[in-house]
Amino acid sequence: MVARISVCSRQRVFFTGRALIVNQLFALAAAMFVLAPIRVHAQSYPTKPIRIVVAATPGGTSDILARQIGQKLTELWKQPVIVENRPGADSNVGADYVAKSQPDGYTLLLMDLSTLTMGQIFYTKLGYDPAKDFAPITRIIFSPLLLATPTSFQVNTVKELIDYGKANPGSLNYASASNATRLALAQFNLQTGLDMAMIPYKGGSAAMTAIATGEVNVMMNGLLAAMPQLKGGKMKGIAIAGPKRMSAVPNIPTIIESGVPDFIHGTWQGLLAPASTPKDIIATLNAAVVKIINTPEIKDKLVAQGADVIGDTPEAFAAFLRDDTAKFAKVAKAAGIKPQ
Repeated sequence: MVARISVCSRQRVFFTGRALIVNQLFALAAAMFVLAPIRVHAQSYPTKPIRIVVAATPGGTSDILARQIGQKLTELWKQPVIVENRPGADSNVGADYVAKSQPDGYTLLLMDLSTLTMGQIFYTKLGYDPAKDFAPITRIIFSPLLLATPTSFQVNTVKELIDYGKANPGSLNYASASNATRLALAQFNLQTGLDMAMIPYKGGSAAMTAIATGEVNVMMNGLLAAMPQLKGGKMKGIAIAGPKRMSAVPNIPTIIESGVPDFIHGTWQGLLAPASTPKDIIATLNAAVVKIINTPEIKDKLVAQGADVIGDTPEAFAAFLRDDTAKFAKVAKAAGIKPQ
């Protein structure tokens, strides 16, 4: 009897142990099944062409960057990267399109971030939520706004521009290519006491043409986009709206050192995806783009064109967007700008 009981006991232990092992194997298999999509994303992305939507006309800062980065991503991943321009409604057409695209990493948005952070300042109905409908990937560059005039215009410094405007009330106007430049020049008017009238243009290229032909007196546009016209003698740069002088144009002073305090405005270009894009795809894109813009070939070119390379993390990028939104809300309130 004792022996039989021992055998039964050993059988129970054996079967209990085997059941425990089977249960552990099932648990491990379930965990591997849950993690499988993450590994598949990381290992297979991308498997088809990627579109970078530029929410502006060709020839501007965002367009230039998208084409430079797109070419390098194509070389890196052996998948076509197509740049698609979707301008309109101060970049909101392109932004809205990407916000409502599939969150799979194959439709991205490259744009001047000021448009996102200013969206709710100028519009009561955007069709998308700038804070919730995008997954930040990385900020690419900062290029300060260039304060420019026609080469034939008689002013050469910020002080001369202010003196001219006050001596000739109502004579100055400025080309505005976006709400970002509109807000910057509104702040310039406030801080200098000028009353320059705004002339809207569809995109930075059109605004630069207006300056080159003398159609308007003043323009602010991203230094990177304005550099070819500046170097070609088609416009005159009198100051930049950055915290420091730029090595690409060392002889052009900042607006701050020209006597207008705390005046920093520029184009922060960034790359975003639709919200809910898998985090591993965001990480893959971040690593690739940051690597590309920090290669000597690209970085040296961007610096020579008048930009500072950034390449931050998605988390730092998200924090920047929150801070910039708060900053511009204060400027708009002081300038009396209300959403329409």
